[in-house]
Amino acid sequence: MAHPIDMDNKFIQCGVTGICLEVAYTGLISRIHHDRTMTGKTSILMFPIYGAASLFLPLYPLIKKWNVLWRGLVYMSCIFTGEFLSGKLLSLKGMCPWDYSHSPFHVQGLIRLDFAPLWFLTGLLFERILIPAKSRSNTF
Repeated sequence: MAHPIDMDNKFIQCGVTGICLEVAYTGLISRIHHDRTMTGKTSILMFPIYGAASLFLPLYPLIKKWNVLWRGLVYMSCIFTGEFLSGKLLSLKGMCPWDYSHSPFHVQGLIRLDFAPLWFLTGLLFERILIPAKSRSNTF
């Protein structure tokens, strides 16, 4: 198990990475909608949600021997679960910063199933951030 200070640092790394990814993604999507400023946006509420990806650190020893496909599917499932649960909780408080109900692939407006490939890759990115290269599995 990681030392608590290491977990704090990993939480911050995941939170910052997630915020940056979201701003970059929303900025690129805004260009598709003809916004030449490519303005990206997020909510400060997203920091702890992305930071929760640091929980992949204690999960990794259980799945490290699995190939990348299975690990990515586990991470994707965890991200969907975290997004749904945090979205549900925030919605109860009237604070949810996202609403996917416009998408035909939404579940209760809280997750988008068409984001599965993005969350698959994001989970593997978080793995690379959390696990030192010398400790990572080479199982593909």
